[in-house]
Amino acid sequence: MLDTSTRTLFESEHDAFRDTVRRVVDTLDTDRHEREGIVEREAWLRAGEAGMLCPTVPEEYGGLGLDFRFNAIVSEEASYAGSAVGWSLQSDIVADYVLAYGSEEQKKKWLPQMVSGEAITAIAMTEPGAGSDLQGMKTFARKAGNGWRLSGSKTYITNGQAADLVIVCARTTEEGGARGISLFLVETGDEGFSRGRNFDKIGLHGNDTSELFFDEVALPADRLLGPENGGFAMLMNQLPQERLSIAVQCQAAAQRAFDLAVEFTKDRKAFGKSVFEFQNTRFTLADLKTRLQVGWAHLDWAIQRHMRHELTPAEASGAKLFHSELQFAACDASLQLHGGAGYMNEYPIARLWRDARVTRIYGGTSEIMKELIARSI
Repeated sequence: MLDTSTRTLFESEHDAFRDTVRRVVDTLDTDRHEREGIVEREAWLRAGEAGMLCPTVPEEYGGLGLDFRFNAIVSEEASYAGSAVGWSLQSDIVADYVLAYGSEEQKKKWLPQMVSGEAITAIAMTEPGAGSDLQGMKTFARKAGNGWRLSGSKTYITNGQAADLVIVCARTTEEGGARGISLFLVETGDEGFSRGRNFDKIGLHGNDTSELFFDEVALPADRLLGPENGGFAMLMNQLPQERLSIAVQCQAAAQRAFDLAVEFTKDRKAFGKSVFEFQNTRFTLADLKTRLQVGWAHLDWAIQRHMRHELTPAEASGAKLFHSELQFAACDASLQLHGGAGYMNEYPIARLWRDARVTRIYGGTSEIMKELIARSI
């Protein structure tokens, strides 16, 4: 169980909510998700019924109107449990795009379904030739009558196989660079939309990740999300919360790796004593414990700044960089302390280690985070 006793970020209502989240997370069949490469819809509906999806959505759109700390609790508990369920993408990313930029009709149509778990959502930025460099995207939407015709492809899209709604980033002018990018709401039943394969990844096997194709998809005018050609600014405005959300997940997973290492090394014997009694083990764990202590303090600081609308893009990039790097360091050290057992899939650390590798890549690579931070200096 994730220990939150030393943190001052949360209040009694958050603790009660965390208990609810833990009960729902305990029902997840992670082994099944790993085998099938997708999370069943029933898990989304259970989360929706418990108020775990999109908790910051206002009551007028079916939500609870809570603060980001509730989002963080869901991410922490799911990550600590080693689950790859894509709830945080819906709650922390897609919901905020719809809330911030959607029309009243768009909000009323989609937000209640996202809160209940009836609708699963995704956001499609990355393309085969444009990853962290969003300005290099090629997917294009041209005006056709009162609407648009969308053509192109996206790749590495989380929730891509399960999604009912996808926010698609596309060019709407021939002008290159940051200008001329718009966002569109694509319903996965739209003619011309198709899904490619569910990718066979190194880790996060339970979280479906897909390529998506758009072949002259006809979109009415009301599928434009936010202002025409205003997409790049919208993406930049929302990226801090996305990167903070990733940092939350990374910190919780790092803590789980550490806790597993402590448990294993105290139980496993070598040369007549527990592995924990060797100085190398104790020094490795002492170092990790210190870094985790700093990590939790930093994470809570970042969440508080975000709730006050003070977290800067550079600070969010720093959070994503620090906590993703800490996650992999903790998982790798923990696996090493497990010895040969750590390489066996029957031990939870093996899955945590595999899943940790991608967090230094998605949401912007560590190298891109350093570049963004450097620009602020």
